[in-house]
Amino acid sequence: MGGIIVGSAVVAYFLQRNVKTAEGALHEAERERDLAQKDLEAERQQVQLKVADEVLRIREEMEQEQKRDRAEMHRLENRLVQKDETLDRKLEQVSRRERELDGIEREVERKGQDVQVLIERQQQELQRISSLTLEQAKEELLEQVRNQSRLDVARAARAIEEEALERADAEARRIVTLAVQRISVDQTMESTVSVVPITSDEIKGRIIGREGRNIRTFETLTGVDLIIDDTPEAVVISGFDPVRREVARLALQNLIDDGRIHPSRIEESVERAQQEVDRQVKLAGERAVMATGVTGLHPELVRMLGRLRYRTSFGQNTLDHSIEVCHLARMMAEELGANIEFAKRAALLHDIGKCAESENEGAHHQLSAEIAKRCREHPDVLHAIAAHHGDPHPETVEAVIVQAADAISAARPGARRESLENYIKRLQKLEEIAVKQPGVERCFAIQAGREIRIMVKPDQVDDQQAYLIAKEVAHEIEEHMQYPGQIKVTVIRETRQVEYAK
Repeated sequence: MGGIIVGSAVVAYFLQRNVKTAEGALHEAERERDLAQKDLEAERQQVQLKVADEVLRIREEMEQEQKRDRAEMHRLENRLVQKDETLDRKLEQVSRRERELDGIEREVERKGQDVQVLIERQQQELQRISSLTLEQAKEELLEQVRNQSRLDVARAARAIEEEALERADAEARRIVTLAVQRISVDQTMESTVSVVPITSDEIKGRIIGREGRNIRTFETLTGVDLIIDDTPEAVVISGFDPVRREVARLALQNLIDDGRIHPSRIEESVERAQQEVDRQVKLAGERAVMATGVTGLHPELVRMLGRLRYRTSFGQNTLDHSIEVCHLARMMAEELGANIEFAKRAALLHDIGKCAESENEGAHHQLSAEIAKRCREHPDVLHAIAAHHGDPHPETVEAVIVQAADAISAARPGARRESLENYIKRLQKLEEIAVKQPGVERCFAIQAGREIRIMVKPDQVDDQQAYLIAKEVAHEIEEHMQYPGQIKVTVIRETRQVEYAK
């Protein structure tokens, strides 16, 4: 019984102790809560202070910016006011100037009317004194001035030319070279077709192929037109480029000889023909170099010389023409004491521009000089090549020699092919141009139309007028005729004095 009481007492003690502990913890929690509330209140007050400060700062910045904007607006308003005042002053000045100009213009008009009246009175007085109208007097005066000017110009030009002929040794040498006897060599005529013989007409069907595939392949690879018609035992190759035409001719001949004609075989044959033509071009260039004795040429120049074998100009083979010009230039240089090597090289290369690629632009003499320059030819050789058609004017003896040799080769009878009708029309046109000149008695076109000789009446035409007639005829020929090379105009004025001894 006593143990129970003791146990109960112990339990009551511990319960009372736990209650006190719980109450203390509760009081501690309330105290911490109060402290937290005080901290939060303090932080809230600090945040409010910061926000107030930031608002105050932003307000001050906005006020300052507004002050600056107001100041800028005030400055712009002042400038606008000043500009308005300046414009008003300028407008006033312009108005005043316009009024002054109006007055001056009225004064000028009044004086102009007075001057016109005076001019009319003077003209009437002059017409009364001279018994001529204004138009008649003007025409007579212009005619007198025109005639006198023509004579003065003729005298001055004649004096200048005579002085140049006396002093210019190069011009004298050029005249000597024109007296060199013309030579004659065989030339081929220009053609745009080649004919390939065949053994039988059944080959034509094989050349065309199934649905035309063979002929299409051939024309595509060679760049020519293959004409297969009713011509017996012949196939015609048409093309403007003679090199392509030669490649096509060789390829077609090989195909006919072989008998196997199909697209792949055509490709092989065209390739072999191209190689063969290239070989022939190289051989032709080497033969030209050996025939003329020109050494040390760049391989590219030799190849381009060989390509001239397939070029013609007015029916004259360009490679043969170049070789002929080279021989002529060599002989002229030997006779005149000029640089033989330069004359030969320039003469042989003067037309290589004719075989330049089609995308190159410019006259052939300019292209020839550019090609030779790329191959490092001498500047004197380049000048002689570029000047062989007179543009630029030849400045060396070798350039004049090449120009003369080129003209001789192209102008000799039979060198270039022309139809008889065109030939006759050109001669008639030359004589018609010459006959139209005043004082001309007779005229003759000679040397295959390369020269026109004009006989004038000596009692109507003096020496100065004869010089003018030569210049006028040359100008008319240049303006109204198309011709290769050049045409010489010679005016002959013959004076005969006859007296009899009795």
